[in-house]
Amino acid sequence: MRSYYDELSAARLRRVYELGSPEVQAYLKAEVDFLLATIQSGSRVLELGCGYGRVLSALVSSGAWLVGIDLSLSSLALAHHEQFVGSSNSLVQMDASALCFRPASFDLVCCPQNGISALHVDQRQLMAAALRLLTPGGKALFFSYADAFWPHRLAWFRVQATHGLVGEIDESATGDGTIVCRDGFTATTVTPERFTELTSGLNAEVTVSFLQNSSVVCSVTNASAV
Repeated sequence: MRSYYDELSAARLRRVYELGSPEVQAYLKAEVDFLLATIQSGSRVLELGCGYGRVLSALVSSGAWLVGIDLSLSSLALAHHEQFVGSSNSLVQMDASALCFRPASFDLVCCPQNGISALHVDQRQLMAAALRLLTPGGKALFFSYADAFWPHRLAWFRVQATHGLVGEIDESATGDGTIVCRDGFTATTVTPERFTELTSGLNAEVTVSFLQNSSVVCSVTNASAV
């Protein structure tokens, strides 16, 4: 089962976002605005699966120390070319399933735009690993698609298929939050109920909420004593 990270990187990935409808652009902006409202100046922030730096470049104004990881060197090179990297920001080629940072390295770990599905890793292990990287009271934010956004998401994928960025949509196999392409590309989601299951038993305070009927947001706060 192939994913975004098998098929799309650098300029091709950027083209995906350029093709988004006004509804998609509003959804993407809402997630960035949510992160900006959460981040405190001077804090340490890690993005999992940063791609070409779409989100990170928007977070530079927060005044935080930003780190982005991704497996694609071409995407990281594009992020660097577009001058995301500053004196206190960095990009690292790293597998999200094998995070190599020291415990308590970050105040915020974020995985926006359904990255928890797109990374195609063990989701519970990813959330537990993110929790270990947090300072006491630090927060991890994982985003997925809300059911109400399904028509806009499916239309977006159809446009991507028309432009040859993903394979032709297998309409008969597509539905219930999952998009299947005839070339083996598959995109899934994480429901609020699934987020609750994934975080069960973690030493964390967990809230699951909706953002403008477009995103599901799972907030995982490190409950360890300060």
